[in-house]
Amino acid sequence: MGEQPIFTCQAHVFHIDPKTKRTWITASTKAISVSFFYDSSRNLYRIISVEGTKAVINSTITPNMTFTQTSQKFGQWSDVRANTVYGLGFASEAELGKFIEKFHEVKEATKNAMAKASTNGSSAVTPVTSANASPITSRSSITQNDSFVSDIAEPPQSASGSINESPQHSISANNNNTITNEHKTVSSNSSTEGGAANSDQQMKYENERLKLALAQSSANAKKWEIELSTLKSNNLRLTSALQESTANVDEWKRQLHSYKEENQRLKVRVQELENAKSGSLSSSEALTDDLRREITLLKSRIESLEKELMNQEIELKAAKVSLKDKNNDPMIKNLSAVFQQFSIHLSDLQNVQKEMDKIFQLHKTT
Repeated sequence: MGEQPIFTCQAHVFHIDPKTKRTWITASTKAISVSFFYDSSRNLYRIISVEGTKAVINSTITPNMTFTQTSQKFGQWSDVRANTVYGLGFASEAELGKFIEKFHEVKEATKNAMAKASTNGSSAVTPVTSANASPITSRSSITQNDSFVSDIAEPPQSASGSINESPQHSISANNNNTITNEHKTVSSNSSTEGGAANSDQQMKYENERLKLALAQSSANAKKWEIELSTLKSNNLRLTSALQESTANVDEWKRQLHSYKEENQRLKVRVQELENAKSGSLSSSEALTDDLRREITLLKSRIESLEKELMNQEIELKAAKVSLKDKNNDPMIKNLSAVFQQFSIHLSDLQNVQKEMDKIFQLHKTT
């Protein structure tokens, strides 16, 4: 439905001097219409005043704004987004009181709308973001607003005189109907100018929304960079573990080869013992004791090696699980090949142990 005027009054408009921050600059040549507008689609309140084709006031109401009455007929408020302070001079204190009452009413409505949107977790546009205030500006609006208000300028002397002498405010009570008709005409013109201002405001809002999206994208890029760094670190750690496992496999291969040679040597000795059955009994018993000790030592070494192989197998399985999403990675293929070699070596060790058991039993029977 767009913006609709909800309150209109007549006042002289002033802007604070941007250089001194203490003196006022006349923004209107006479008392003009100052209107509160409400945008139901964005839940937004604005104060708009247009003289001719120039918008002398275009201020979005935020919960942080404060309207300060500095004299009987003059008041002011600061707008951080516009980086200025607006001043209004009224014909009477009663009209100023009505404006202040409406300002507080709109401010509370804005605050309640923001609180409701925050409670519901909705993504409704807040007045601050709709006014093209950046995230930094919106966070610092409270402090900046207070700094503007603390530098309250004196009411312009020309304002009081011009307001009291203004034709619009010297009309008697008998011309109330004429004033009402003028207000309606001015409100209609203000609505037309407000539509153009609203279009410009919408463009500014879209620009701010794109800025916020860019900031969010930058934050996501940093997060992905951190995740990539973590993955690289994990990849290096797994590569180091794989290299260490490969070195251990080579060592175990050498140990297994030595065990096989020792097993072959024991077989030869058993064969010699079988051939030497007719020899002396004492010599046979001594050889038997030596063979038993060697077999016992070999079995203990084989058990220790099996435990090491089992531990390494568990570590390799854990590494394989952690890298299951990288099936095409050459590291995984190497790890699988190493695991298969472990299984083969473990099987060889078990066969060696069985042969040793057979030798021991054979020797025991002899």
